[in-house]
Amino acid sequence: MKHFIGVDVGTASVRAAVVDCKGNIIATSTEEIKIWNPKADFYEQSSHDIWKAVIKTVRGAVDKSGVGKESVSGIGFDGTCSLVVLDKDCKPLSVSQTGLAECNIVMWMDHRAAEQASVINSTKHDVLQYVGGKMSLEMEPPKLLWLKQNLKDHCWDKAEQFFDLPDFLTWKATGSMSRSQCSLVCKCGYTATSKEHGWDDSFMTSIGLQDLIENEYVKIGQEVRKPGEPCGNGLSEEAAAELGLLPATPVSTSIIDAHAGAIGCLGCQPTHLSVEGSEVTGHLVLICGTSTCHMVLSAQPVFVPGVWGPYYSTMIPGYWNNEGGQSATGKLIDFVVENHSAFTEASELASKRGMHIHDYLNYVLNNMAVSRGRQSVSELTEDLHVWPDYHGNRSPLADPTLKGMVCGLTLLASVESLALLYLATVQALAYGTRHILDKMNDSGHKISAVYICGGLRKNELFVKTNADVIGLPIILPDTSETVLLGSAILGACASHTFASTEEALKQMGGQGTAISPNDYVKRFHDKKYKVFLKMLEHQKEYQTIMAST
Repeated sequence: MKHFIGVDVGTASVRAAVVDCKGNIIATSTEEIKIWNPKADFYEQSSHDIWKAVIKTVRGAVDKSGVGKESVSGIGFDGTCSLVVLDKDCKPLSVSQTGLAECNIVMWMDHRAAEQASVINSTKHDVLQYVGGKMSLEMEPPKLLWLKQNLKDHCWDKAEQFFDLPDFLTWKATGSMSRSQCSLVCKCGYTATSKEHGWDDSFMTSIGLQDLIENEYVKIGQEVRKPGEPCGNGLSEEAAAELGLLPATPVSTSIIDAHAGAIGCLGCQPTHLSVEGSEVTGHLVLICGTSTCHMVLSAQPVFVPGVWGPYYSTMIPGYWNNEGGQSATGKLIDFVVENHSAFTEASELASKRGMHIHDYLNYVLNNMAVSRGRQSVSELTEDLHVWPDYHGNRSPLADPTLKGMVCGLTLLASVESLALLYLATVQALAYGTRHILDKMNDSGHKISAVYICGGLRKNELFVKTNADVIGLPIILPDTSETVLLGSAILGACASHTFASTEEALKQMGGQGTAISPNDYVKRFHDKKYKVFLKMLEHQKEYQTIMAST
């Protein structure tokens, strides 16, 4: 039987999986990677550290699987949309303002380039229509402009290659300088439609990055390929030796991690549920980890204000993709829980029961609902409300200046008060997803079901809250490793095992379970959602008052 390897470079770890041609995960391996946070809003990594982890996880997964390297028929790579910088010798070039020589990656969640993003958006260039009208400071052009303006001598002038991280991974694996249409279109300002594609000289000139036009954009990408298409001539001799695999093993053109998760979900067939829409359109996929991405495909372009895209052929060839997002979800929940005064006590109680802290807080909330005579846990927060943009708003407002808000605090500092704040935060994140979904539907999408994958799919409260808030069925794929599955599916495509990406999805997508919404609880959330939107109005009013003379 043929096997495929999926490699996922996430925010804090690298993971690899060996997958068979039916989509079964045979073995996985995980290795943590370093993050440097030298000052507020600056997040950096090392490409050397990441590639070492790739080598270790691929070897680890293959060893655990017992699969011989001869049966590995293809490899797919995904990664975060972080900016990797190399010098003329293709060696790491530091992006650090504080002297960290090993740090040559500006991470996706780095927010140093707020001023540069504002300047880019002020041009109102036509390219911006494909990113919801505003380019996020998390995308590459603002970060590139920041490097040019702030680290010109020791970084910008010496740089020879700028990679989105997924493309760096395929370069290391194959030696090919080709770039993925996924990375370039979604994060770099490259435009693509069903009729044409390419860099826009006028855009680069208008935003102050005209240097990159030289030599036909050699520093940021000349050859562009779609995810699933073969990259170069497969594994190079050097990479094959490092990974313990055969040279020339097919390697897929890379994809961004969230998009890999969407691919891993869209082939999933839920049992006992018939959903409207085609096999891949009309379904919103939530890839929930440190942050959350909201992916939806359409046959025709749909322009949604404040939501990235429409992007053409960045996930499945021939389809358009819109991408909403929340910059902090899992990270926000952890922040709220870990910074509460009762966290230590709750952690000790959870440990005694052998429970994860989230599961323990869910247990506390269930007991509170019973003792207080509530029909639903959700009703415990009728007077506690959260606006969740502690790290700015990615979608649908595209406003990095927004801050978090809490209404309804008391002097209580018990484990129960921690549980309530945790619950209100989970609810607020679900309201943020509803806000994005509503804007998508208002603009022309017809979303009939929602898939959830990533770490938060394991949190029963998070999943059920989203179902009740949105009012649509939530589909949970049976495999918890949908991102790795998505990358492995692309590896299968690169090996030409299947005739198309859609065929690979059908054969490898697996099955899932559907969680239905509760109409009674949804009516409660409808009221809280109105409060949620009022909190936005109030924050805007506060900004106006404080900005007045």
